[in-house]
Amino acid sequence: MRSEQVDRQALIVVALGGNAISRESEEGNVPQQFANTARTAGHVVDLVESGRRLVVTHGNGPQVGNVLRRVELAAHEVYTMPLDVCGAHTQGGMGYMIAQCLNNELRRRGLTQTAAALVTMVEVDRDDPEFRQPTKPIGKYYTRERAEQLQREHGWRMAEINARGFRRLVPSPRPRAIVEGELIRRLAHQGQLLVAAGGGGVPVVCNAAGELVGVEAVVDKDRTSALLALLIDADTLVIATGIERVALDFGRATQRFIDQMTRAEARRYLAEGQFPPGSMGPKIEAALAFLDATPMPAAQVIICDLAHLRASLRGESGTRIVP
Repeated sequence: MRSEQVDRQALIVVALGGNAISRESEEGNVPQQFANTARTAGHVVDLVESGRRLVVTHGNGPQVGNVLRRVELAAHEVYTMPLDVCGAHTQGGMGYMIAQCLNNELRRRGLTQTAAALVTMVEVDRDDPEFRQPTKPIGKYYTRERAEQLQREHGWRMAEINARGFRRLVPSPRPRAIVEGELIRRLAHQGQLLVAAGGGGVPVVCNAAGELVGVEAVVDKDRTSALLALLIDADTLVIATGIERVALDFGRATQRFIDQMTRAEARRYLAEGQFPPGSMGPKIEAALAFLDATPMPAAQVIICDLAHLRASLRGESGTRIVP
């Protein structure tokens, strides 16, 4: 197992989960988001202080849902916004919060680095099957009557998710390229601390004229984080989530935690249904996408919670996935 000393100059992509900024038990207002982000910044700056180079990505699930709700409520008063612009709004707002909190923590510790947030576009395939059959639920829950009304008025595709009601389904195409990828790569290798690809990035396609055009979709942030880690030649992809370690037989009497697994083992567990599509599955798929394609000889993926972020990089916590 590699020592922290060996890892000191490693280039790491840290993918923050939603609980790093908004918690389910809270209303999720701006002061609460700042408070949560400030705590998160402390864990991230621990890695900066140890000499590591970082790019930070983040989810935006609750936030983009709130933006869509504002658009819906204000539709009779102001112009509406398409989903790609809503995603860009959250990237800007959340990037500002994360960068501000990182910079405050850096200053508090007397470190000279400056964090910067970059609104990032991600190119997707206009022929991705998701555009024909959307699967990603976003936004608030609606009653059947309201869902049918929204479907008539806006052409939204609605689906009953669970006992709480109906939600809007939108496409979640796979990321093919990161428009600002080379810029991020150069800055990261220079040691700049970046916040990028928030919410999976703003999805765009290339039209017949070679121009980038936004599309109404959302991209999975772990998939984009894996692609980013690949593009910048990162040594490590850290997927920060709400649990300390990945478990087999989760929630059963036979539950057991995994300290380390190989790509082959992860792929087998995934095929066996150990990692459900709505929770751990996409994270394992993202981990495999990175490890399958990276040329870095000592590449690894770590899945852990924020409280054990630095300990996980020392091999003392979290789940490590290796080639």
